[in-house]
Amino acid sequence: MKIVIKVKSNQKIQSLEFKSETECIAKLKSLPVKGKANQELVGLLSKHYGVTKKEIQIISGHFSNIKTVEILNLN
Repeated sequence: MKIVIKVKSNQKIQSLEFKSETECIAKLKSLPVKGKANQELVGLLSKHYGVTKKEIQIISGHFSNIKTVEILNLN
């Protein structure tokens, strides 16, 4: 399953807001420095979908605020 995510970093509250099944806005506490925001995003998605962090891959947008993420083995 692929999801397009708009990331808002340096927020007070960590959350996911789904606009549709394949689009969401992720509010993260971390700053986008040394991949910390990407790591926080993967952790947040793994908790939401109940999969391991290894099953979540950022396909595109590693250095952008709009990312395409693939979630593997989603039941």
